[in-house]
Amino acid sequence: MSPPMENSAGEPVILARGLGKTYPLPSGEVTALGGIDLQVASGEFVAVVGRSGSGKTTLLNLLAGIDRPTAGEIVLAGTPVHTLKGSQLAAWRGRCIGLVFQFFQLLPTLTVAENVMLPMDLCDTFPARHRRARALELLTEVGIREQADKLPSALSGGQQQRAAIARALANEPPVLLADEPTGNLDSATSDSVLDLFAHMAADGRTVLMVTHERDLSRHATRQITLADGLISKDTTTRSVRQGVAS
Repeated sequence: MSPPMENSAGEPVILARGLGKTYPLPSGEVTALGGIDLQVASGEFVAVVGRSGSGKTTLLNLLAGIDRPTAGEIVLAGTPVHTLKGSQLAAWRGRCIGLVFQFFQLLPTLTVAENVMLPMDLCDTFPARHRRARALELLTEVGIREQADKLPSALSGGQQQRAAIARALANEPPVLLADEPTGNLDSATSDSVLDLFAHMAADGRTVLMVTHERDLSRHATRQITLADGLISKDTTTRSVRQGVAS
């Protein structure tokens, strides 16, 4: 598998300056993020935690270009995301961001391999004749190669999440963003998914995960706590590329 794309030497893969988001309501504006400064380097596995309403998912959506900031700027993998619009934004997201969600979002009428191939089809990142082989390579990497030709409904929750991770990696994005990826999994399966993220970070990919999990010191290299739309704590839990504790 090819290594993740490199950004300019010495620059963080994720850079947010004064990042803010407000939503207008009849009763007045509500602040979801109050001005966040954040830098994330290549090979970091960052867990963003906090209570419901603290701004976790808003932060992830802004970094992914799913939502637009009302203040500040975002530079991700060398691209000023806040300046992109329409088709530019969609093309950038397809190539630079891998997204993993709580509810998997696999297409039920496609096989697992076809689900993994879909981002390649949409972005035309690999020749058509090579896409299935790449999908099988990724499914091997996440440990479910034998499920390639089954429909998602035939897989367990943990296997479906692994398939979703393989799909997120299809276009070799430098950044993987995950929104509550273990929310529907039992504790043992959650640990295996978190180990997978940790190994990806150890291989040089940048992983940022929003989660309600609290004890992530064995997996994440860093834990950021949000409260009322601001960073209340930023803790290094283990060194980058240190490896996954057994």
